[in-house]
Amino acid sequence: MTFGFKLAAVAALCALGAFSNSALADINVGISLSATGPAAALGIPEKNTAALLPTTINGEKVNYIILDDATDATQATKNARKLVSENHVDVIIGSSATPPGLAIAEVANETKTPQISMSPLDIVGPKNTWVFRAPQHNSVMASALAEHMKAHNVKTLGFIGYTDAYGENWLREMTKAAEANGIKISAVERFNRTDTSVTGQALKLVSANPDAILVAASGTPSALPQLSLVERGYKKQIYQTHGTATKEYIRVGGKAVEGTILPAGPIVVANQLPDSHPSKKVATEYAKQYEEKYGAGSLSSFGAHMYDAYRLLAAAAPAAMQKAKPGTPEFRQALRDALEGSKEVVGAHGVFNMKPDDHSGHDARARVLVRVENGDWKLIQSK
Repeated sequence: MTFGFKLAAVAALCALGAFSNSALADINVGISLSATGPAAALGIPEKNTAALLPTTINGEKVNYIILDDATDATQATKNARKLVSENHVDVIIGSSATPPGLAIAEVANETKTPQISMSPLDIVGPKNTWVFRAPQHNSVMASALAEHMKAHNVKTLGFIGYTDAYGENWLREMTKAAEANGIKISAVERFNRTDTSVTGQALKLVSANPDAILVAASGTPSALPQLSLVERGYKKQIYQTHGTATKEYIRVGGKAVEGTILPAGPIVVANQLPDSHPSKKVATEYAKQYEEKYGAGSLSSFGAHMYDAYRLLAAAAPAAMQKAKPGTPEFRQALRDALEGSKEVVGAHGVFNMKPDDHSGHDARARVLVRVENGDWKLIQSK
């Protein structure tokens, strides 16, 4: 064997070794969720779902590092920085609620790490570059509510929502959707996630006597305004947002929430969907897997946001791995680009088609209207 041939053979072996190392590189996924605090009803099923996720993508090992941010923006920031600097994650999934989710977005953009939020963050412009969402954008859900209200002769709408970004974004989107359907927002009240009484706000809304009232909150705190409104004699239609689609809300609200109408992802009524619905197969499979592990009736729409975040990642990672090795800035950039190029990725909550100016990617297939009937969700409209 000539010296030149030996060098060529050694070079080939080195190249093969480099490719092998790249192929065997782990994908590190950082998860910050609200397993405690006001959004625990959202974070707990998301944490439960993380335990069900596959541990490989395209043949590569996936490591999940899960941290609790306690529904606190400051803790979410600390979690995100730890995940990036100490765990060297390739992507961050989280958080469960909007305030901690926005805090993570700041770190995601600063460190150029893709984020798949499990809350519907309202970010535009350059700060949206690295941020994607598993949940439906509020505008998709608000338009469904406004169309239902118009069909049922609602002319005036009262509103009570969180004082934070979730409530304010819902007020903005609902105002636009309402106006487009000839509905006037006639009374607006706000409350904090941690409030234990909204008596004053409820009295003002009852006094205004709108044709319907929308509560813009999430998880179990959603029940507080509704209980107060019913206790003070409000008998007209009450609507909630998709942030309320948890059985804990029904348990806490009891008879007071019977008849409530809200938009939700298809997963909430997976077994009631027509066979033609694109998410039915994925949703029913996820629901079966979740309830086999955690018990009948334990399914939550919020856990499915974690599941859909994984499906987005699983669809994007193979393309990114063709360009770079996990654990590198080049891989994170390639993963971001692949997420933005997601097309017809079917999730439990709908079908994703991302665009540079749309990092939610959902259309009308991602929403259904449901009513609380006999302590459960009843499908009333599939689009």
